[in-house]
Amino acid sequence: MKLFVDTWGWVAVADRSDPGHMAASEFFRGARRSGGVVTSNFVLNETITLLFNRRPFDDAWHFTVSVVESPYIDVQEVTRPRFFRTIELRRQFSDKPKISFTDLSTVAIMLELGITDILTADRHFTQVGLGFRALS
Repeated sequence: MKLFVDTWGWVAVADRSDPGHMAASEFFRGARRSGGVVTSNFVLNETITLLFNRRPFDDAWHFTVSVVESPYIDVQEVTRPRFFRTIELRRQFSDKPKISFTDLSTVAIMLELGITDILTADRHFTQVGLGFRALS
């Protein structure tokens, strides 16, 4: 099973005081054991920014280094073609203006890679009606 980890998922895994920490950590460990953890550079941008605001510097730094150096985490880039696909999705989901551009870039990557499971508390992923399953 491939699991896309969204910003909420990373923050929950990294911050032991987060109410979702235990559940998120379970999902993450299961996906890591099977070699199926995927995220994006856009998601990590959001995550790292949040963690450095929320956690002590050393905690946030340790998390950042462990994720970007992990051989178990596939960090997908929002490349030029994916960026333009995200713009198309923004138009397609004009009735859902609260979905962030980062979330739409995640949708583009998940569709391209055939991933349906996402570690998130964000219900936008299920609201788009594309068969995604939000785990939280």
